[in-house]
Amino acid sequence: MPKAIRIHETGGPEVMRWEQYDPGDPAPGEVRLRHEAVGLNFIDVYHRTGLYPLPALPAVIGMEGAGIIEAAGQDVKEFKPGDRVAYASVPPGAYAQVRCIPAHRLVPLPGDISFEQGAAMMLQGMTARYLLTGCYPVKAGDRILIHAAAGGVGTIVCQWARALGAQVIGTVGSSEKAEIAGKNGCSHTILYKETDFVARVKDVTDGEGVDVVYDSVGRDTFTKSLDCLRPMGTMVSFGQSSGAVAPFDIGILSAKGSLFLTRPSLMAYTARREDLLAHARDLFEMVESGAVKIPISQTYELKDAARAHQDLEARKTTGSTVLMP
Repeated sequence: MPKAIRIHETGGPEVMRWEQYDPGDPAPGEVRLRHEAVGLNFIDVYHRTGLYPLPALPAVIGMEGAGIIEAAGQDVKEFKPGDRVAYASVPPGAYAQVRCIPAHRLVPLPGDISFEQGAAMMLQGMTARYLLTGCYPVKAGDRILIHAAAGGVGTIVCQWARALGAQVIGTVGSSEKAEIAGKNGCSHTILYKETDFVARVKDVTDGEGVDVVYDSVGRDTFTKSLDCLRPMGTMVSFGQSSGAVAPFDIGILSAKGSLFLTRPSLMAYTARREDLLAHARDLFEMVESGAVKIPISQTYELKDAARAHQDLEARKTTGSTVLMP
């Protein structure tokens, strides 16, 4: 019988168990998918800890994977057994050797993109797409600030924004990560543990500030990120790896220069199938053109997902991480 990582209660990495798991036959509109690779993302931590509640327990977590369709349920027209596919979507369930998933949340995986690449880039890459085109349409000459610039999303955002002609400023936690960010398109890297990133951003932009800030850190960086923006700039808060942002008076946005603030999610930006396919198409085009490379910096066995979570939360990882079933 296939196996999966399941949680019976929320908590630390130790709640994840490697157990036998039979997904059964696909229901109408579903396919049964055998994973060749599974992606690791911070949203998995949020589900494991209960910050983002799951529908029920026990549960298989994980939002991203790539593999081969084994069987298709009734009413599935777009896919057939043997097709290569990838996804980054609800419902959770990726930490499994085999799973069932609604067919309308899958996208065909091009033959020149490996399963490992597919699993490593779908969630982070489509996130980069909506950040750079949906939340704020980045264009040549724009100046952006991306936190965690050497992380999974950050690495892709840096490359994609460079291809668009933007000036990229990124914060990182170490000199090693600064080197990674620089290679991926950051024209200025800021070691946030050693340097006041607000002062450095003001210096780099001649006191004007950036057009947009992309902040996945949350509590530790939110207020200072607002101070990095030009008047009428855009603050995109798309994660909270350091903790949730505290409630605040929206009058602060006016006082700091009539700022715009958004808290987006990939699920909203890809809820309609045509939008999902557009995000995937643009991502695949960027990767196939060579403008964006997907560095798989860490690989773990799926059964060792607890160790992968520990490393992710300790900020020991860079780029994308793949779990191998």
